[in-house]
Amino acid sequence: MAEDHMRYDILAQEALRGVVRKVLAEVSRTGLPGEHHFFISFATRAPGVRISEELLKQYDKEMTIVLQNQYWDLKVTESSFEVGLSFNGQPEMLHIPFAAIKGFFDPSVQFGLQFDPATAPDERDAEEAEADAQTEEAADGAAPAEASGEKVISLDAFRKKP
Repeated sequence: MAEDHMRYDILAQEALRGVVRKVLAEVSRTGLPGEHHFFISFATRAPGVRISEELLKQYDKEMTIVLQNQYWDLKVTESSFEVGLSFNGQPEMLHIPFAAIKGFFDPSVQFGLQFDPATAPDERDAEEAEADAQTEEAADGAAPAEASGEKVISLDAFRKKP
């Protein structure tokens, strides 16, 4: 079998993470419609994940959160989301990069996605590429790409890592 130089596995995983991003962005704007609610599993030690030390002690490798009735301040960016949840009566803010997500399930419609975190680009690579692009734009005196409606995507995020 020929070697996959296109890295379809990574492209497919990123496209599916985009589904999760779009769903969460819509919910952050309008709330959960109907009976929809989500179970989201993520790697607690993945790059960019920010949770309290207390939660990290309890969930050393993986954690599943539920977005249903009691969550607040859901904020979604291109590479991650933040949400407030209560654990044993203690409010917590969690920051979860989409690359850290291992599973997404909406039991109201029996829809689920599973991800392989090994195929996820490191969030730091994406942040570094974005910072580099902004630095180049500032040096060139050009308008930021987002202002013109264009998106700059670093191909380094899709390359096979040694």
